[in-house]
Amino acid sequence: MSRNSLLATLFPSESTDELVYNPPIQDYLTKLGTYKIKDLNTEPDKLKQEALVLQEQIQELAITNYKTFIETALCSKDLFTKFSVIEDKVNDLLGGVPIFEEKCETFGEVSSKINALRRIDSITLAKSAQILEILEIPQLMNSFIRDGLYEDALELFNYVRKLSFKHSDVAIFKNINDDVNKAWILMLHQLLSQLRQDISLPKCLQIVGHLRRMDIFSEPELRLKFLQTRTYWLEQQLNSLGKEDPTVHLTKTIEVTRINLFNILTQYSAIFNDDERSPLSVASDKSINQPLIFKGWVQYQIGIFVKTLDSCLDNVTSFEMILDQCMYFGHSFSKVGCDFRHLLIPIFTKHIQKRFVSNVAKADRSFMKNIEKFTLIDKNNPSKSWKLNKEDTVRPPESLLEFYPLAEYLNNILTALNQLRLCPPIALIDEVVDTLQASMLLIAKCLQKLYSQEQQAFSVNSKDAFTRLCMCFSDDLVPFVQKCIHIIYPPSHIASKLGISLKNLQESGTTFLDKQEIISPISHLLPVKIEPVVPVVETEVPAVIEPEVIVVSDEVESKVDISEE
Repeated sequence: MSRNSLLATLFPSESTDELVYNPPIQDYLTKLGTYKIKDLNTEPDKLKQEALVLQEQIQELAITNYKTFIETALCSKDLFTKFSVIEDKVNDLLGGVPIFEEKCETFGEVSSKINALRRIDSITLAKSAQILEILEIPQLMNSFIRDGLYEDALELFNYVRKLSFKHSDVAIFKNINDDVNKAWILMLHQLLSQLRQDISLPKCLQIVGHLRRMDIFSEPELRLKFLQTRTYWLEQQLNSLGKEDPTVHLTKTIEVTRINLFNILTQYSAIFNDDERSPLSVASDKSINQPLIFKGWVQYQIGIFVKTLDSCLDNVTSFEMILDQCMYFGHSFSKVGCDFRHLLIPIFTKHIQKRFVSNVAKADRSFMKNIEKFTLIDKNNPSKSWKLNKEDTVRPPESLLEFYPLAEYLNNILTALNQLRLCPPIALIDEVVDTLQASMLLIAKCLQKLYSQEQQAFSVNSKDAFTRLCMCFSDDLVPFVQKCIHIIYPPSHIASKLGISLKNLQESGTTFLDKQEIISPISHLLPVKIEPVVPVVETEVPAVIEPEVIVVSDEVESKVDISEE
């Protein structure tokens, strides 16, 4: 029989699992294993006897020590009650332990932060002088910029940039860097505003050097910004000129434009090197043709000047002075490869032609107005007189004094020719001749119209006077105007310019009026003349016409005075 079975037999009401691991029971079973049958038979009685003895002893012990048992029971009860309370408090304590742990952890964290802050405060106090210097960097930067100490400002900015890059995780350095960047933009505006003022070349070099070190603009952008600022200065100078007298205004405009443009050209050439071997050209963007930036700007400024000149020439009194200034302007720019004199010739030619045509048109209108009031009745003697300067070597025909419309017409034509002679473009030869041709043809038509309207009322004297009027126009006025044309445009000079002979020049009609066409409306009113045929000799024309024989000035009108008796 196994030990478990034995235990189950001996203690049927007890759990064998607990009995197996009970040492006294195990010892007793071991002891039973050594008994003989006889001993085993007597073992129950023996056990009963021992049980009675033990029971008696217990009762005796209980009687003897009942007070102790009572006290023990009371004590046990009290202990049980107190243990229950302790157990409840322990349970409460265990429930509050997690919260306590959290609070302890929070306290530890807060205390560590406080400790770190205390440590930082201690370090801050120890290095307060250095920190104060760093905090005053934006103020120092503004002070440098305000006082114009740009070199110091550049060094300070580079220091702050390195410091901010090294301590990018520190907020105070980021704030300082932001403040310095704001001052940096202010410095940029100050430098650009100085470029918009009247500055010398050394100062200009210094400012552009600062802009390069600021490294805000690329090289092409820096060139454009320089040209923009200097253009603003040029525009300010031009806008400040007075506009009371058009001639004075245009003269000052030419001078100011020439001086300031040349200064800008000089500054640009000294600052920006377009040599491909220069370090700036090597480091710049090869996709941008930097020399074209400057060339395009120069062309644009010259274009603006040419437009201004074109718009102002209508109101000037003397083309000669303006042309001299403009040609000097263009010639001075030829030193830098920007000669633009070829652009001026068409403009002056156009305005000179326009002025001449306008003056001739005024002469036409004046003649038509005068001829309407003029009467030939009883006109048989000259009633007008010319007051000429004794120094004049070319005199208008005195026969015109008899007919004041022709005389005043000639005065107006001489005024137009005098203005033209001050600045006579060779390109206008044909236009000048054609304009005068058309003007005198108009005069002839007016005379023919006058004859048609008044012939019925003509007396013999009036008819003779009208014939003299037509002859004066045909034989005196037209040849005299032709002479004036040749004085302004000497045929020998024109022939040499064209590379032809005088004969070819005359055959082509250049500088020559077509007299037959001019007098064609009144040819039937002129007496028949038989003129000898004189061959054209090339040396005859220059012998008669020399540019110095006519007095050409603004005083021509005062030299011919028409006064009625």
